[in-house]
Amino acid sequence: METAVKTENLKFQIKASKRPLPVHVAIIMDGNGRWARKQGLMRTEGHIAGVRAVKKVVRAADDIGINYLTLFTFSSENWCRPPFEVDALMKLLYETTRDEIDELDENNVRLITTGDIEGLPEAQREILHYAVERTKHNTGMTLNLALNYGGRGEIINAVRSIVSDCMAGKIDVSHIDEHLFASYLYTTSLPDPDLLIRTSGEMRISNFMLWQTSYTELYITPTYWPEFNEDALFNAILDFQSRERRFGCVPPKSSG
Repeated sequence: METAVKTENLKFQIKASKRPLPVHVAIIMDGNGRWARKQGLMRTEGHIAGVRAVKKVVRAADDIGINYLTLFTFSSENWCRPPFEVDALMKLLYETTRDEIDELDENNVRLITTGDIEGLPEAQREILHYAVERTKHNTGMTLNLALNYGGRGEIINAVRSIVSDCMAGKIDVSHIDEHLFASYLYTTSLPDPDLLIRTSGEMRISNFMLWQTSYTELYITPTYWPEFNEDALFNAILDFQSRERRFGCVPPKSSG
C-alpha cells in the first residue's frame, strides 16, 4: 500500500510539473548478469528478471504519456557472449514477444524494431514481423526494440546507402546535410531521444544511438535493470523535468 502511494505521488509530481515530458525515452538496460550473481543465480535468471522489469517500465511509460520508448534489447556485440546465453536471450525474445503482443495491441501500443533484424534467427524474425504488422496502425505509445543494433554499424550502413544513391544519381552530393543523413538511419521515423537512461551505473553509451543522442539528456542510475521499476522511471523523468536544455545556446534572459 505504501509503495503504491509513493508511485502515485511521483506520477502526480510529473503531471503537476509545468515542464514538458520527454517525448522519446531510450534505455540501456544493463546489469542483469551482475544482479543474478549478487543473488547467487545464473546469468540467464538475471535476463528473465529483466523481462519482468521491461513489462513494468513499458506499462509505466505508457501510463505517464511517453510517446516513444526505445529499449536497447540486444546489441550487435552481444553475439560474442557464450552461446548458451545468446540462445537463452533469443528464446526470451521469442517468448516475450509472443506472450505480450495481445496486451500491447489492446493498449494501442505500436511495436517497431531498430537494427539488423534480418540477422536474427528465423523464429525471432517471424514473431517480430508479426508483432510489428499487427500493431502498425496503433496510435498510442511507440515501443521500439533495438535488436542486433550497433551505432557505428548503423552509421556505416547509412554512408554506404548515401554513396550508392549518389552514384546512381538519386541525390546530389551538395544536398547532403544532417537532415538527409538522418533519413538514412534506422531511426528515420523517430525523433531523437530526449532522455537516455542507463542502469547499473556504467558511465558509457556502449555504441548506442551515437548520432541520435548528440543532445540527449543522460541519466545514470546504479540500480541494476531487474530492480528498475515504475518509481525509478518516474524519478528519472522528474530529474529530466528539472533540467534546462540549451542545445548549445544561451537561454534568453527573463523579462522579470
